[in-house]
Amino acid sequence: MPSRAVLLVNLGSPDSTAVADVRTYLREFLGDERVIDLKPRWVAKLLVNGIICPTRAPKSAQAYQEVWTPEGSPLLVTSRAVREKLATTLGTETPVYLAMRYRVPSIADTLAQMKADGITEVLLFPQYPHYAMSSWETVVVKVYAEAARLAPEMKVDCVQPFYEDADYVEALHTVSAPYLQDPEAHVLFSYHGIPERHLRKGDASKAHCLTVADCCNTCSAAHAMCYRAQVMKTTAAFVKRAGLPPDRWSVAFQSRLAGEPWLTPYTDKEILRFVTEGKKNLVVLTPAFVADCLETLEEIAGEAKEDFMAAGGVKFQHVPCLNDQPPYIDFMAGRVRRWLAGETPTATHAQTTSQSLLNPSAA
Repeated sequence: MPSRAVLLVNLGSPDSTAVADVRTYLREFLGDERVIDLKPRWVAKLLVNGIICPTRAPKSAQAYQEVWTPEGSPLLVTSRAVREKLATTLGTETPVYLAMRYRVPSIADTLAQMKADGITEVLLFPQYPHYAMSSWETVVVKVYAEAARLAPEMKVDCVQPFYEDADYVEALHTVSAPYLQDPEAHVLFSYHGIPERHLRKGDASKAHCLTVADCCNTCSAAHAMCYRAQVMKTTAAFVKRAGLPPDRWSVAFQSRLAGEPWLTPYTDKEILRFVTEGKKNLVVLTPAFVADCLETLEEIAGEAKEDFMAAGGVKFQHVPCLNDQPPYIDFMAGRVRRWLAGETPTATHAQTTSQSLLNPSAA
């Protein structure tokens, strides 16, 4: 019986498009102190349970209805396909398990099953190319905490953010290349937004992120935990690989909450600006996501396209995420095989950058 296995973890989805299920999901997601990290915690709970969820759940439920498939949530359906294809590629000696940070299949239930199956060594593969406390970090912290509680004898290694890994960039380019053939199209890299405050919080020096001029291109240890610096590195590597000239591409950030400054420029405002500048042929990539989900299918392929075309745009193409396509499966399989061969995935962020990774009360 195999004793080593891979654990894929992504964000998660509501159990259905019913308002009650969406509200339950939002409470779990937004109640995570690494997503909405306001203190004292009672303030965050009041905001989430008393204001955000009651007003946002009906709207989100309607949005989910627009992208829901007969098999369920697009994110969960695709993640299951990724798990199955990676397992097939690796063979029966290396089982692959799937969990979601929020809702089902839960991290706790999946780890309990892995323990029951006799798994003693795990390669955790967070499905996020970039570090952010509200995505990569919360997954890693939750897995380590649940493993310590349920299976303290289980050894867990972790794949680090792979934002400029050459094989990842090559996979991203392979999937995107068919959409980049038109030299008249402008290419927008739309990344998920985070509050500016999260960048400052992750900067141990408190003197670099959003403080130093051109901070993302100025060498600093802060980049190890800087989402913005990492998405810029992904973009630079992709642009170089694709041979895109400087005037053919832009970067923007989507999916913000009101109440404080988030990373700019905003995707919804940029696409309208493009039309006024005569850029009416647009290709949008969403490299912060490895699987298509609400934020890519409804927000970009749906709402953003409608806004762009209504403003006078002529052509809008959303490039699908890596999903379960062969280049991404091959990339992950390569990483797993290196681990199986004895290569350490590199030291954890907890060891090299921040106490906050394994201690939610820190930072």
